[in-house]
Amino acid sequence: MKLSSIQFMKARDFIYANGRLLDRRRFEYHFEQGTAASVADALRPYQNADGGFGNALEPDMRTPGSQPIATEYALMTMEEIEFFDPDMMKGILKYLGSSARVEGGFPRAAMNVNEYPHAPWWNTEEDRSGSLNPTGRILGILSKHRLISGLEKDEWIAKSVDFVWQRIPLTDKTDYHDLIQCISFLDSAPDQQRAAEELKRVNEWLQQPGTIELDPGAGGYVHKVLEWAPTPGSYAMQWITDEDVQRHLDYLIQHQQEDGGWMMSFPALSTGNEAEWRSLITVDRLITLKAYGCLESH
Repeated sequence: MKLSSIQFMKARDFIYANGRLLDRRRFEYHFEQGTAASVADALRPYQNADGGFGNALEPDMRTPGSQPIATEYALMTMEEIEFFDPDMMKGILKYLGSSARVEGGFPRAAMNVNEYPHAPWWNTEEDRSGSLNPTGRILGILSKHRLISGLEKDEWIAKSVDFVWQRIPLTDKTDYHDLIQCISFLDSAPDQQRAAEELKRVNEWLQQPGTIELDPGAGGYVHKVLEWAPTPGSYAMQWITDEDVQRHLDYLIQHQQEDGGWMMSFPALSTGNEAEWRSLITVDRLITLKAYGCLESH
């Protein structure tokens, strides 16, 4: 099954009608010969003077102030377009160096999230401690793309790396967000021998029933096959069959909404928030369908 040209154009129109400039530029980059520079230009206004990212780049955190999660998302976006803007990266490294906690790592959320509308799961009682999420993936991206070359001896990096090594054995073994952090960090960790041993542990967790949700119709806040494996080269594909992938791709195509977008699996903060999330998700769904060769027109 493939997404038809008509369905694709409905998704395109949904994104242009509802999406943030950033997500419209992401769509153009992947499907309409847009440039990485145009995506970076749309990402830039989310960066603050301290070098971190905020301003609702993570749509459920409406604070203008910098947040580790939003900064992680900025790095993920630059990885997606294979372009790490030097000026933005200079600011990011400055922010990370100033926001790393004493024992290493970055908090799940900074306290300023409480001062503005936000989803209830971002309520934050303290931000003095580091968190595996998002520290693992931040360090993983920086290491994978050699973005901290020459800085490895900086105290905040060394402490944060040690922090993640210590936290991996304590991971919530069924939590998608924590496990993704582990995978990203271990994939590019400098000590690959140690990483191989830790990945054995992570691999056991990934194979637990329900961690990778195999039922495409499962409700609630679950994480299904195509979230774990948005592209054929994803790490979790080792435990997902081709048949499972195809069932989820078919389900994805069949559940495109009448307005052209895809739904979110969690409650929206507001009408505008829903439009932002659904547009972001719709771009992600199209990227996945393209990666698996399931677009009739691309």
